[in-house]
Amino acid sequence: MAVGIFDSGLGGLTVLDAVTKALPDIDFVYYGDNAHTPYGVREPDDIFDLTCKGTQRLFDAGCNLVILACNTASAAALRRMQESWVPKDKRVLGVFVPLIEALTERHWGDNSPPREVAVKHVALFATPATVRSRAFQRELAFRAVGVDVEAQACGGVVDAIEEGDMILAEALVRSHVDALKRKMPHPEAAVLGCTHYPLMEDVFREALGPEVAVYSQPQLVAASLGDYLKRHPGMVGMGETSQFLTTGNPRKVSDQATRFLRRKVEFQPA
Repeated sequence: MAVGIFDSGLGGLTVLDAVTKALPDIDFVYYGDNAHTPYGVREPDDIFDLTCKGTQRLFDAGCNLVILACNTASAAALRRMQESWVPKDKRVLGVFVPLIEALTERHWGDNSPPREVAVKHVALFATPATVRSRAFQRELAFRAVGVDVEAQACGGVVDAIEEGDMILAEALVRSHVDALKRKMPHPEAAVLGCTHYPLMEDVFREALGPEVAVYSQPQLVAASLGDYLKRHPGMVGMGETSQFLTTGNPRKVSDQATRFLRRKVEFQPA
């Protein structure tokens, strides 16, 4: 039984790590589109086409359910995929849902009118494409009123992480936090809207200060996925082997992933 995890590169490994620990009896097939990363600078049609191609590969591997562990793909492609592309017997879910569930303290199935929530000032750190899409603000508005969201496009951070240059990544994170604070000096909460960013979560927290609540995705996604599979057990596909697939150089990606997860990972050509 396998569930698919899709990402534009290595960031989704933070989600994979959390879900494998939370759901040890489930096999996961991970697909990293490392040949085309980062998605955050691509146009929506390009993101849609690449995401569909990767998701189809996961369907072919026996996954009935695919998690887009990529905020850019979730923002730019998911709704279009669900409306026009995903087969009726398959499901594709994004990673915004658990974030907004946590931020608004209401379940996704709660279809009551939008209401006021405790947090009023939210900083969103995301890729340029995610920020342009305004998908986070749109989904949040369905559930909450009176929330001011200030988005900061964090150019260069994903590239630095993918290349293993954590010194540059840290410098960029601090620069982007400074830029956000010039626009919103006192955020109450900060959303790390890219699955690469948990690798820099400590830097975000330090730069933002202890008074800011930081919402990071891996554990939230793991809890949400566990709840979803309890309600929809039939969505666990027929795939029976955990595997790692990449469109990039398998040896290079394996080395990078091993460094990120601190355990041996072997990627195969997608």
